[in-house]
Amino acid sequence: MTHDMPTDAPKDTKRDMTRDIAALIGSRICHDLISPVGAISNGVELMAMSGAGTGPELSLISESVDNANARVKFFRIAFGMASAGQMTSRAEISGILNAISTPRLTYVWDPAEDLPREEVKLACLMLMCLETALPRGGEIKVTYSNSQWKIRASSARLEPAPDLWARLGSVTGTEGLKPSQVQFILAPLQAAALGRRITQGSGDGVISLMA
Repeated sequence: MTHDMPTDAPKDTKRDMTRDIAALIGSRICHDLISPVGAISNGVELMAMSGAGTGPELSLISESVDNANARVKFFRIAFGMASAGQMTSRAEISGILNAISTPRLTYVWDPAEDLPREEVKLACLMLMCLETALPRGGEIKVTYSNSQWKIRASSARLEPAPDLWARLGSVTGTEGLKPSQVQFILAPLQAAALGRRITQGSGDGVISLMA
């Protein structure tokens, strides 16, 4: 027996169901990846402690594993399920962003307080949208005041894609999107779930998203 949603189901109900299914898939993938990546990290650490592996090769593996571990944790917040009342600590998210920062692209998490996971999820998705506008890197700074996010990207070269940026003000479909651009669907969906809308600003080597 199948349990298809009636075709006359309210649009918002279908939208919420799509968002929740995507989040459950994201949580499942990240949950299954976090353990093996963590095990590799522990193995590399044990090799270094025992002297079984030294030199630049081991350092490269260690750095790559640490970055992969931080990325999975970041994706778990951005794409995963956020339960009602679940909080994300400042230490957790700022630690993740510090770990994925590079000399080319750095992240600054300004909020001092712990925040609801649903809020941090929106910030992470907006941050990912801004990353696409920084082909040569730069800095992305995240601030939160009066229940509003402002995420500011600064760089000597900014290249926001007009077709992608046009999607941020409202919920759109998947037509014309690549898998690497899925955040341009999910960010407006998450903003709508919180009763908000993403707006934009730019000028003088800076581009910002607010919600």
